[in-house]
Amino acid sequence: MAAPSAPLDPAEDPSLEELVVARPFLSRHAFDGLVLEDVPLSSIADAVGTPTWVYGAGTMRARARHLRAALQASGMDVHAHYAVKANDHLAVLSLFAAEGFGADVVSEGELRRARAAGVPADRIVFSGVGKSVSALRLALGEEIEQINVESAEELEMISALAAAMGRTARVALRVNPDVDAGTHEKISTGRAQDKFGIPFAEAAALYARAAALPGVRPVGLAAHIGSQIETLEPYRAAFARLADLVHTLRAAGHAVETVDCGGGLGIPYRNQPVPRPEGLAAVLRGAFHNLDVRLLVEPGRWLVGPAGLLLASVILVKQTEGARFVVLDAGMNDLVRPAMYDSWHGILPIAAADLVLPVEPADVVGPICESSDTFARRRRLPPLGPAARVAILDAGAYGAVMSSAYNARPRAAEVMVDGDRWTVIRERPPLEALWADEHVPAPATQTAPLSRAPAPA
Repeated sequence: MAAPSAPLDPAEDPSLEELVVARPFLSRHAFDGLVLEDVPLSSIADAVGTPTWVYGAGTMRARARHLRAALQASGMDVHAHYAVKANDHLAVLSLFAAEGFGADVVSEGELRRARAAGVPADRIVFSGVGKSVSALRLALGEEIEQINVESAEELEMISALAAAMGRTARVALRVNPDVDAGTHEKISTGRAQDKFGIPFAEAAALYARAAALPGVRPVGLAAHIGSQIETLEPYRAAFARLADLVHTLRAAGHAVETVDCGGGLGIPYRNQPVPRPEGLAAVLRGAFHNLDVRLLVEPGRWLVGPAGLLLASVILVKQTEGARFVVLDAGMNDLVRPAMYDSWHGILPIAAADLVLPVEPADVVGPICESSDTFARRRRLPPLGPAARVAILDAGAYGAVMSSAYNARPRAAEVMVDGDRWTVIRERPPLEALWADEHVPAPATQTAPLSRAPAPA
């Protein structure tokens, strides 16, 4: 288990200017203020209101092409499948489908979303520890590319379903390599104590079992060790174990065609150094260059995280002795990552005047009735007044997709920017929509008396 990380020192936070400079899709204009691609964020806030998610389509395309070029330059046979869980909006899925990406899904809903967005069934990989019977039937009926099996029990279930349907499922065994990715406890997935995958010591025997079962054809291995991984060493350790297992399986006479290497590549939320796709490609080549396998990767956060932000407005600024609280109209129901993972997100004012004012520490909080509804502590920001607007950065992944209507707050609107154009891709629902699907039972016409046990003699 990774040691608990030390609290972040606010004095080491990047400045407002450093946050902008490190994000080439953002710019500061003397009149328009903060601009995403070629659209002033103030114009979106004026038209749509806040809170609102904003995604840069051009940014996503550029990152998809960067990743694909790095993988191709490795000389390996590598195929990218976008991790739908990161951001499942149809506009986002359609963009990556158009870029030639497959999809990594973890539920029937994600599978149906991917298909609705135009992802071919034979480019879909189904992962996840709790695949339902209906989801597996759909996957088998669609003849998707691969089902990543998480346990011996799931393998038996897939075999029975496939045989009954007259199908043959292409399966890969998701192996737990017992590698600590060095990331947050709640997004580590490759250690022995985690719920994911087949224990490494049991994988070879289960692969042989899969080869003997009806309705399944084992095609390879899979692993995913965590999310927001900030060094390449965990990948090296995990891929080395997978490569050894490929040799073991082939020595026993089994065919191994594919290795699904998972995702997890981190992004620089705090401008910290993180691996680039070229580094990941080099590690893939180092581990698998002599194995003649088809490699899969499942990027999610790296593709969409930096391409999205959450626009919010200041409701009020509360001054107490020794503290300044900037209260936003966005809350943890919109962006839960800081409350759930203690995540750090850059926060920038969007007005041109606010971007150049002197800064002083402030706690940035939301309106939710929870103390954890806090986006930042002691963050250096200008003296923002009521109605000032801010952008919470790097929120394109695990943002809107994890939002809720807690405290009876409607989900935020969503907008996609593409160059100098922008489109509302999800309208802000009216308050009445929060209870539109609720039903109050009619009152009973007569109340039955309560039955009582006879008193003891």
